Amino acid sequence: MRSRRPFFPDQTHTAPIDLEAPDQTGGYDRLIRRRQRVLVALLGILLIAFVLDVAIGPAGLSLDQSLKALLGIEGASRTDIVILWSVRLPQALTAILVGAALSLAGAEMQTILDNPLASPFTLGVSSAASFGAALAMILGAGLPFLPTTWLVPTNAFLFAFGSVLVLQALTLRRGAGSDRLVLFGIAMVFSFNALVALVQFVASETALQQFVFWTMGSISRTGWPEVALLAAALALAFPTAFAARWHLTALRFGEDRAQSFGVPVARLRFVVLIRISLLAALSVAFVGTIGFIGLVGPHIARLLVGEDHRFFLPASLLTGAAVLSFASLVSKILVAGTLLPIGIMTSLIGIPVFVALILRRSEA
Repeated sequence: MRSRRPFFPDQTHTAPIDLEAPDQTGGYDRLIRRRQRVLVALLGILLIAFVLDVAIGPAGLSLDQSLKALLGIEGASRTDIVILWSVRLPQALTAILVGAALSLAGAEMQTILDNPLASPFTLGVSSAASFGAALAMILGAGLPFLPTTWLVPTNAFLFAFGSVLVLQALTLRRGAGSDRLVLFGIAMVFSFNALVALVQFVASETALQQFVFWTMGSISRTGWPEVALLAAALALAFPTAFAARWHLTALRFGEDRAQSFGVPVARLRFVVLIRISLLAALSVAFVGTIGFIGLVGPHIARLLVGEDHRFFLPASLLTGAAVLSFASLVSKILVAGTLLPIGIMTSLIGIPVFVALILRRSEA
């Protein structure tokens, strides 16, 4: 009697797999090993980007000096150690954590909305955060008990999180599918953009310049407290997302098929929106608007490992982290002695890589 592997949706199989058929199982095992190698390669690329990002900067330290200060080797000056541990290291870790958070959030959003153009900012999260930051920078509005340094990120977080709470309330309505969520999100984008323009209209020249720089995205304002909060959010979000990997993979077959597999689609979408709000709101609050990572990271991961969320989720996380880490590196070396906004660099780096992968996939 032949034994069979239990069926669950995977992009390479639409029927039960006969375990005694070597041509089937052999091909499946090779596919799994190839995807595992891709994850290892992405991790290696990320580590290279991180080391270079920490070692290179506008302070003029040589690579040897940077490595000595980073590793605590004898001969490193106190100034070098302060630069590495107080400036470069937290900023490099912020780039990795924000890239991972935005890409993971984008991967989940594209899945639950079945929309390849979805990202953490498609549904108005970015616009809501920008409005909150504009109120703090231009009008000085915010919670009265907060110190000035935390006013902008707190406002950005509260408005971003509030916009997702509104979307979550919409998901509780009967018949509120992914199409309605996207349309409602687009409406919120235009609404918050109009409010931001209204606040900018009454802004002073100095406040307006500060706000425009914030919208470009920058990791230069982050330190160890921000790194700790981002790491905690990612440590909470990724395991819960990975635990739902089979349900998310099933959802790629469509809502009706997923429900026939026993997936609670409405509850799944609600929980995913909570994770997205946490990751996107914290990222925007600390570094400003970096919208490209949440879109391109998942697409690159999908081209590399497919739709199986056992590999798609970690690949998205690693891809987003690597792209933003390389963007941080380029922002420091493109113009000598100047730290360019990282939001600009993400487009300059990500778009050519994205287009190259698409062209390579179409030729395969």
